[in-house]
Amino acid sequence: MVPAVSDLNELLRSMEPLLHEGVYVYCVVADDVILGQLSPVATVRESEGTTLILAADEAQRAGLTAVFRARWITLQVHSDLQAVGLTAAFAGALGAAGISCNVVAGAHHDHLFVPETQAERAIDVLRELQRTA
Repeated sequence: MVPAVSDLNELLRSMEPLLHEGVYVYCVVADDVILGQLSPVATVRESEGTTLILAADEAQRAGLTAVFRARWITLQVHSDLQAVGLTAAFAGALGAAGISCNVVAGAHHDHLFVPETQAERAIDVLRELQRTA
């Protein structure tokens, strides 16, 4: 297993953003909904309900209403969950370019969900941040 990286400069230099195929959506369901055959990328429980992030076609087949359409970018560096500054660095760069970003951190990678229409520009911004780190 590749060791987790915590040094900010190394994280930025080696983040290697990957744009996944397809469109993903955020949907909200009641806490008691059984997910059954759904395969969300992520779920978040909140007092108002459970947010699912899943492929747009899967949500449509299930009759779920999308509240946000996005593209999914994974930073392929194995980032340490205790690393300081990575989220601020990429969020700042994307924000300066006028691109919103919703972040989900897994045990190995950071996953960014950006507006569907701004995905290619987001990749350009992230690669420039990587190049100049």
